[in-house]
Amino acid sequence: MSLISRYLNRSVQVLKDSTMRVVLMKGADDPSVAPRTLLTFNSPEDINEVATGCDADIGGTSTVHFELNQTEKDNKSIARQATGVFWGDMRLGVKAGLEGKVRGGYAGFRNKRRQTLFGDITEDVSHHKYLTLRLRLGGDPATHNAYFCNIQTDGPIETDLWQHRLFFKRRDGGWEDIYIPFDSFVRTNSGELSEAQIEMYKERIRSIGISLLGGMSGVAGRYELGIDSIGITNEHIEADTRDEKEKLP
Repeated sequence: MSLISRYLNRSVQVLKDSTMRVVLMKGADDPSVAPRTLLTFNSPEDINEVATGCDADIGGTSTVHFELNQTEKDNKSIARQATGVFWGDMRLGVKAGLEGKVRGGYAGFRNKRRQTLFGDITEDVSHHKYLTLRLRLGGDPATHNAYFCNIQTDGPIETDLWQHRLFFKRRDGGWEDIYIPFDSFVRTNSGELSEAQIEMYKERIRSIGISLLGGMSGVAGRYELGIDSIGITNEHIEADTRDEKEKLP
């Protein structure tokens, strides 16, 4: 589907949703607190809505890819035919002549802006406590502790980014659900922690993504992160992350 077609389809859907809310007077109802999926990564259309970047954009030497993974062994355990995979090489060096001028060691992805005739589509997460991510950790073990989740809001300062490190329990290549309290994200700007830590504008979330920040900790190597979905919930469900074969009868 072309960019124009996606733009028009989103615009039509926004108009339909707005009309339906008026007809049903949904504005008078209590806001839903049920779990909700915000982003999926299970089809070519989903992958087309992802933007990527890395330090190579400014003179670094890292690489970044975001593709559809249809490998059965990677997806069977969560009953998916396909999931997204974020992968590449994390490198700390820069191109000749740029030493000391730019910093290497960065790669990331996020959902693209969802523009319509009526403005950007954003998400209201103000009635939910946790951001949830279903992820599969792979690649060089040296990269495993350098992943961060990033949120951009439709707030007054567009360069603000709300960030939280991703902590994984599994190291066997299996899927796990990660829960991050929205109140635990910290405000950053231009890659630095902001001195003024204000509350996140949770009523209008513009984009959600993940970055690998090897340059912050001197981490290099081949990275790989599978991603199935991103959602919101008010319940933190602790799951047994061991493989079935490891569980006792």
